[in-house]
Amino acid sequence: MEKRRLGRTDLDVPALCLGTMMYGDQINQADAFAQMDACVDRGINFFDTAELYTVPPKPETQGESERIVGRWMASKKNRDNMIIATKIAGRSPMTWIRDGEMTRLDRKQIFSAIDRSFQNLQTDYIDLYQLHWPDRPVQNFGGSREGYIHYDDPGISFEETLGALDELVQAGKIRHVGLSNETPYGVMKFLQVAEKNGWPRMASIQNAYNFTNRTFELGLAEIALEEQVGLLAYSPIAQGVLTGKYLGGARPAGTRGAMFGRLDRYETPLAEEAISRYVAMAKDFGVHPAAFAMQFVTTRPFVTSNIFGANGMDQLQLIFDSLDIKWTPAMERAVNELHGRIQNPCP
Repeated sequence: MEKRRLGRTDLDVPALCLGTMMYGDQINQADAFAQMDACVDRGINFFDTAELYTVPPKPETQGESERIVGRWMASKKNRDNMIIATKIAGRSPMTWIRDGEMTRLDRKQIFSAIDRSFQNLQTDYIDLYQLHWPDRPVQNFGGSREGYIHYDDPGISFEETLGALDELVQAGKIRHVGLSNETPYGVMKFLQVAEKNGWPRMASIQNAYNFTNRTFELGLAEIALEEQVGLLAYSPIAQGVLTGKYLGGARPAGTRGAMFGRLDRYETPLAEEAISRYVAMAKDFGVHPAAFAMQFVTTRPFVTSNIFGANGMDQLQLIFDSLDIKWTPAMERAVNELHGRIQNPCP
């Protein structure tokens, strides 16, 4: 398994990272354990979770993803061999996460949240602690198609948030810090505050990136390369839509789309045409559409690790097989030609 440097740290991570947001609802503990075993056997010891998970978020399953990962590590006694990333929720009205309080990225909640993650994960340190989304109001999770909106509300200051994280790094509770669902402004502001105060530097950014959403390239890719804040890409298969299984409005039994819906981000006016063309392109090259979409993301120079999820061992094997695809100049030309005609239909 290829390893890549995480930001400017001394930590190398696998090019693929297991995403665990479905653990505890769509994927039960036994199946999750089997997935984690298979990933470690393949050299993937980098797992990503969050205090919010499982998804869709709801009080009765909140934190179960972390707990399942924690139980698995306890059963294997392998914590020191794992690279565990988790996330603290940004501003939201999901009061059940904070025992009745709105979630914020202030010092009090950061300290409370990480203690709960320690309990869930059965550990006393986190390798990569990420801000799941900003505290200040920004448009995320598909909202960017509405254009930029200015809010007269700065949120919790960058200084308070990063200062609290610095305390946890100094205490040995966090090894490295990262961002998620962040903007170019947010990344550069955190880097500025870190340099000014001698605080931890953001090592990574976890944003959506796939054939139908390459908005990361518009401003963040340059930062990722020049400032070494690499992308941990999520949704490389666009919640499964790039397999083609939802084309024509289909909702196959057992899929996330059938169970939970929540595919609005990939149901824009141009989405169906773009997705069908990418699926056909993969077949023309003789590869599975999901593996094709995965390897496109994995081969980008600004990607540190490609975060995947799988519902079943067959899907997991398909992810592994994507690494065997030789990404050719012909593939690159074809993908970029289509992207030029239908740019970012699902931002």
